Amino acid sequence: MLVDDELRQGSLRFKKPNSEEFLSSSKKTIPLLTDLSMLSPEEAMLRDDQIQEVKNLMRVLKPQEKYVMKMKPAITDGSAVITGVLLAFNLPSNLPVWIIVIGALVAMGIGKLVFGGLGKNIFNPALVGRVFLLISFPAQMTTWPEPGFFPMQYTDATTGATTLNMLQNHFGTIPDYSSLLLGKMGGSMGEVGAIAILLGFLFLLWKKIIQWYIPVFTVLTVFMFTGVMHWINPVEYGSPLIHILSGGLLLGAVFMATDYVTSPMTQKGMIIYAIGIGIITSVIRLWGIYPEGVSFAILIMNAVTPLLNVYVKPKRYGGEKV
Repeated sequence: MLVDDELRQGSLRFKKPNSEEFLSSSKKTIPLLTDLSMLSPEEAMLRDDQIQEVKNLMRVLKPQEKYVMKMKPAITDGSAVITGVLLAFNLPSNLPVWIIVIGALVAMGIGKLVFGGLGKNIFNPALVGRVFLLISFPAQMTTWPEPGFFPMQYTDATTGATTLNMLQNHFGTIPDYSSLLLGKMGGSMGEVGAIAILLGFLFLLWKKIIQWYIPVFTVLTVFMFTGVMHWINPVEYGSPLIHILSGGLLLGAVFMATDYVTSPMTQKGMIIYAIGIGIITSVIRLWGIYPEGVSFAILIMNAVTPLLNVYVKPKRYGGEKV
């Protein structure tokens, strides 16, 4: 391939990239991603050549971060690793690799770099990638392996519904609380590790990396909202404990809603932000099309965060109350 030859000869490695090379490589990448998105999962498994071509083109695009975007490369700051791990926690384990690659590109490219890079994005990058994949590939993103199966390929997966799917559509047997706590249910890695997430929450509090306001008020709001609806109609609406222990509520509340860049800076702002996430999550779960609403709720409240930072400010020391 042309890109392979250029990389092997070092013609792109030692010369300063320019905008023409950036545009040329971008024009090659976008059609390839479009071709992959039009394929069925079975056909995509056979298109290793195109997947390799995308990887090679991204190696060409990487140096442009310094010269075209006029910013210092930030590959060593660890933010991309955190984004990748959080994105992985939000994806089905039987998702094809080529969809994961697209999700990662969207998360880092659209979710972070278009805003200027680390510390300047207004939305959580991992959730941007996850929501993009959910809208673009709804069938693959809502197909989960049955607990106990370890499929190596998408076509070999024995699939089933998640707890929230069964709760919303009133079918199947809802797992008991011990199964929900231990993760004996269908879902992504971040949905079946309640105990691990709670231990991580305690660790983050111990290290004073996060504050407790956002996780506690988010979970408490969902518990109260769904609890009231369950009290009104226990047949139609599930127990609030089911809503807390299933889905991505705990993962989102602890590890994603608490992102420094996209969450409010003041205590009062954090509480309003968390209550908003809890209400939107509950509304989507109870009456929305999607059984899960945590990702949408956090992204919506990410957009509200700048307003909260402007209008919800602490009293200045020594100042008079207005």
